[in-house]
Formats: sequence, structure tokens, C-alpha cells
Amino acid sequence: MQSGVNITNEIAVITHDGHRFSGPKHTHEQAQLLYAVSGVVSITTDEGTWVVPPSRAVWLPPGLEHQTSSHAGVQFRSLLIDTSEMHGLPGECVVVEITPLVRELILKLANLAENPASRDRIDAIVRLLLMELSFQSVQPLKLPVPKHPELAQICEQFRNDLTQDLPIEAAASLLHMSRATFMRQFKRETGMSFGHWRQQARMLNALTMLAEGSSILDVAFECGYNSPSAFSAMFRRSLGCSPSAYF
Repeated sequence: MQSGVNITNEIAVITHDGHRFSGPKHTHEQAQLLYAVSGVVSITTDEGTWVVPPSRAVWLPPGLEHQTSSHAGVQFRSLLIDTSEMHGLPGECVVVEITPLVRELILKLANLAENPASRDRIDAIVRLLLMELSFQSVQPLKLPVPKHPELAQICEQFRNDLTQDLPIEAAASLLHMSRATFMRQFKRETGMSFGHWRQQARMLNALTMLAEGSSILDVAFECGYNSPSAFSAMFRRSLGCSPSAYF
């Protein structure tokens, strides 16, 4: 079930509790803070895909065309905030970690959509929320998409089968490029090496599967790892803790 309620002219709340979904591409005039209460939400723009696991949120600047989807049941709270009079906020998508205080502020605003309060109280909560948000994201939860159509096709093929072994030489050969040319162009397009990009694609898919309740064994083999221990070691290197501790 999804619903949207304006609290004031400057802020609205979108609530979704229910099954998997995939919405069309759209934009908002306001900035959006989308918080995953449970499940995993994916935000896709022309620049790439951001994965929002439980207790994380993604910040989207005003006017950014994006698509929101989930692979299974999900709960999220989305705040639409008029930031036209605010300064120093990010002009690009950023995944942020949600502290207990920020979580309660988001849920309080969602509650106020059903139980209205004074304008002064709402404004104070919004100001405190923005003050408490840290936009210095330390969560590597973005998967950039190359603009180059043939590079983008290679990436899409890999994402459709994460178990395949696709070394740089093979990818370069498919595009009739030298290894050096392929590496240089891929890094220019995505800001990552091809090896790092493949690891990131596997990790983001793993996050979705883990949040949906898949076992570490199933996740490891689905994402192309030889063993659960190899997958857990990669997860710890990427996110600083084990899969079970992360969730």
C-alpha cells in the first residue's frame, strides 16, 4: 500500500508498506529523502543505480529523473522537502547512514502526516533532520553506468549473470579494443576499474538478496563466489563488517 500526504506546502510524506514494486521514471520539484525501514529499494538514474538497504536512505536533489523499484516486499518512508530557500545541500544522489535520531525524526514526520501538528513544530523537526543528516556518505552503494553504449551493454550482460568470469581481456576483445584502451575508457566513464565495478555489481545484488532473507550460501554462489567465506571476506572489505552484522 502506498500513500502520499502533504504536511505543509514545503514538505510531503510518501509511505509504502507492501509488495514489490517498480514505478515509472519521474521527477519531483522538491528534494527527496527515501528511507528504507525494511527491505531494499533501488534508485536508478542516468548516472547509475543506488541501493538502499535497511536503515539507510538516499538523498535525491530536486528535478532529478529517477526510477524507484524493489525486488520483494518493502517498507519505506519518503520525504519530499522544498529546499529552494536552503543552501549547502548535495546536488547529486547520496546514500546516507541513518542514525537512531534521524530515524525517529523521519518516522515522526510520517506520523504527523496522519496526525497534523503546528507549523512551527513541523519546521523545527525538518530543520533538525537536515542538521543531523551526514551527507559524507561512507557507504559504497552506487553502481555507475557507462554512457558509452557498448560498455553499457557489457555491464548489463554481466549484471544479468554475475556468476560469469569476464576478465578484462575478454571484455576488451568483445569491443575490439586493446586492454589498455578498454581500461582507460571504462575508468573515464565510471570512475572505477572494471574489476572494482564487477565487485560492486556483485555486492549490491548480494545486499538485495540478504535483505530478502537469502542464506549466505545462496548469495555467495548466485553472485559468483566460490564459497561463503570468499563472499564474506569481500563483504567485510567493502562495508567493514560481516553480512550478519550489517543487517
